[in-house]
Amino acid sequence: MTRAQFKDLFDQHFDAVRSYIYYRSGDAEAATDIAQDTFLKLWEKQPEDLGHVAGLLFKIAGDEFISQYRRQKLMSKFRLNSKPDNKERTPEEQMVFEELKERYETALAVMPEKQRTVFLMSRMDQLKYYEIAERLELSVKAVEKRMNLALAFLKEALEDK
Repeated sequence: MTRAQFKDLFDQHFDAVRSYIYYRSGDAEAATDIAQDTFLKLWEKQPEDLGHVAGLLFKIAGDEFISQYRRQKLMSKFRLNSKPDNKERTPEEQMVFEELKERYETALAVMPEKQRTVFLMSRMDQLKYYEIAERLELSVKAVEKRMNLALAFLKEALEDK
C-alpha cells in the first residue's frame, strides 16, 4: 500500500471509524485515539486486498476499543447533547422536556452496547441497515433485530410511569 492509497483510505474512513468507537465508548477523545491507532495498525499490516479494508478497519477498531476498555476498566458513559429547538416553551413544557431528555440519556447509557451502537449509527449517522451491517460485519437481519430491541428498550424506558 502506498502513502497515497493510505491517505485516501484515511480520508475516506476515519470519521466513520471514529464515530463507531464514539458510539461504543461515549468518549470523543478516546474515540479519536482509537481511530488513529486503528489506522496505525492498518499501516503496519499492509493488507494486499484493499477492497475489503472497511470491514478490517471496523474489526481492528472494535478490538482496540475492547482492549482499552479492559485495560482501563472504564465505565461507559454517553452524553447526548441535544439542543432544544428555538421555540418558546412554557415552564411546564420545559420541565417535561428536561425530564424526557434525562430519561432518554439514561436509557441510552444503560442500553446494551450492541443495540446502542446500531441505534446511534442509524439515527445519528443516518446509515441504512445494509451500511451498518457492512461496517459491523453483521447480517442485515441481525441489524434489524438489534434495532427492534433498541426501539423496544427505549419505548419501555420512556413510557410515562
